Amino acid sequence: MIKFHPSSQQLKEFVEGSLTPAVSLLVSAHCDMCEQCQLRVESETEELAAELVSEIEESFDESAQFGDMLSQITQSPSSIEVDGSSSSYASNLGERTVSIELDGRSFKLPRTLHRYVDKTGNWSSLVGKLWQAPVDLGNQGVANFIFMGSGGSVPEHTHRGTEYTLVIDGEFSDGLSDYDTGDFIFMDGNKTHTPRSDTKEGCLVFSIVDQPLHFTSGLARLLNPFSHLFFR
Repeated sequence: MIKFHPSSQQLKEFVEGSLTPAVSLLVSAHCDMCEQCQLRVESETEELAAELVSEIEESFDESAQFGDMLSQITQSPSSIEVDGSSSSYASNLGERTVSIELDGRSFKLPRTLHRYVDKTGNWSSLVGKLWQAPVDLGNQGVANFIFMGSGGSVPEHTHRGTEYTLVIDGEFSDGLSDYDTGDFIFMDGNKTHTPRSDTKEGCLVFSIVDQPLHFTSGLARLLNPFSHLFFR
């Protein structure tokens, strides 16, 4: 069950189009997986549309010209484009399944991430039972698919910048909370955690960071000069 969601403010800014491209991407992908946030986005969209109509009404006199224009607006399909994809989720329910593969396993991706399958690099093995596949977002941010096999963990670390993570498939914990498929997670330098998956199936996440990790425990601290090589 999804327990972690974007904040109300983030959903509002998502609808308004004022989030950064990287955060907007993660919010959109989360909404693909979360009916609760889909409904909240639809509600915010309706409120924004009502505000725009109200502003138009205040700017124009009641005239035949305005009536014709308003009629055209209300008769047109309404949707808000975010990073090239409509926020009308119901119309995409019949869309084909798109997935990525690792070691013979196939993982279904949320609709928003479909376009990045062809921009995903090869999987590489990291420390422990960790695998990483970089995703080319252009100038939107540094992104990776990260898979934690059963018993696999990322060494204890904090963040020099920010990290947004979406759980694509499976479960993991980090000493702060337990996370499940669909959870939307934000981390910054105020938190230290150790992500680890102990389930038999492991866990796949999609993560965007704006600065390398900063390892804080044991021998892992020796990796800090090279941390940009691990999650880049």
